[in-house]
Amino acid sequence: MTPKEVLALCRRAEIKVVDLRFMDFPGTQKHFTIPVKALTEESFTEGFTIDGSSIRGWQSINESDMLVIPQPETATVDPFLTGTLAMTCNIHDPVTGESYAKDPRNVALKAEQYMQSTGIADIANFGPAAEFFVFDNVRFDQTEHSGFYQLDSGEGEWARGQSGAGADAGYKIRRREGYFNTPPSDTLQDLRTEIMLKLQECGVDVSSQHHGSATGGHCAIGLSYGPMLKIADNLLQYRYIVKNVAAARGKSATFMPKPLWNDYGSGLHLHFSLSKGGQPLFAGDGYGGLSQIALHALAGVLHHAKALMAFCCPTTNSYKRLVPGFEAPINLTYSFRNRSAAIRIPVHNSRPASKRFEFRCPDASANPYLAMSATLMAAIDGIQRRLEPGQPLDKDIYGLSPEELKGYASVPGSLDESLAALREDRDFLLRGDVFTEDVIDAWISYKQTHEVQAIRERPHPWEFAMYYDI
Repeated sequence: MTPKEVLALCRRAEIKVVDLRFMDFPGTQKHFTIPVKALTEESFTEGFTIDGSSIRGWQSINESDMLVIPQPETATVDPFLTGTLAMTCNIHDPVTGESYAKDPRNVALKAEQYMQSTGIADIANFGPAAEFFVFDNVRFDQTEHSGFYQLDSGEGEWARGQSGAGADAGYKIRRREGYFNTPPSDTLQDLRTEIMLKLQECGVDVSSQHHGSATGGHCAIGLSYGPMLKIADNLLQYRYIVKNVAAARGKSATFMPKPLWNDYGSGLHLHFSLSKGGQPLFAGDGYGGLSQIALHALAGVLHHAKALMAFCCPTTNSYKRLVPGFEAPINLTYSFRNRSAAIRIPVHNSRPASKRFEFRCPDASANPYLAMSATLMAAIDGIQRRLEPGQPLDKDIYGLSPEELKGYASVPGSLDESLAALREDRDFLLRGDVFTEDVIDAWISYKQTHEVQAIRERPHPWEFAMYYDI
């Protein structure tokens, strides 16, 4: 929509207030609200002022003022807040008027512009399959002298023996057996359907929804394919709607990658392709039906995968998902059909327009603007340098011996390792000023200080079981 069309929508839908939303540096959505009369055509160029020093990873206190510029194409009527129009915003410097380098949405904008400037492609398409957990009750705390968490799901097998389990106690989901379950064991069908319908109501196309692989509360909803920036915006809507539908039903939704030990985690599988002039670029007669340009792009993603993980798997908890036996990729390989590889080429997409590959490493905690932009930049580097992906690995990777896996790189074992890889392998991200040195340094510093070091300093509950009587 244009600004005029947004204002017309406000009148037509009897909008009373406008909610302006943006994403902070680590990846949490923020917002503030204005009366609808404060929104004018000039607002879409002049913006609104906020205190950037109070946003994680942004400005210092002496340079705190920032401009929030509403983006009219993102306008939707909020499905939860009465008389409210919501818009995603870009962040600008109020003095220079330039886009702010640490605004994640700005990074995605620059990545698209850089891709177009290379002449390689004009559209980068992404189709994310995003997973999450919904729990009936959540309790956790950490103090100087205590630390615990407790998650309850009425559909998990651990609820079978609880007092008051009721007549449905025989329909609990066994560990690792949740995939595609039907009611009554799948108790979240109506919740996922409501999420899907509200997403469509807000203009977000959905491909499917189903129960996830884990025991209790695991959900998966796939978003339809589309241009990168639009899909990243859609993922913000997705998280917002998931959490609010769950909360309205007295439940709690989380995109934490691995909340349950010894069970499946939540991934953000990124289906990816390029097109130019309306023509798909990834269909060909190479391995898995891919073109040469697609194989170069695939090789670029694998080549830079360890650095990419700093954005695609950006939490300490992410690496508890990347362990053998849970369908999460642990080796940086590619394959036709094989879901244990870091990159899978789907079988069923025979039409040229549908030909793509799936990057399976990212998880649901990723900032979508940064994760997709970094993946695109790695693919572009692979195409420009004509990188080759090596031999595919079409076997079940989890069943291979160390000798058979020799020569295949592994995913980093921790966030600390991924940040170290990003520190050394960043040149491909700096092209076109997409990721600046300051952005990358700030990301590494924030993650090291507030997450890696914070976890390193605190005793883990299992350490008491292992060491208390030492």
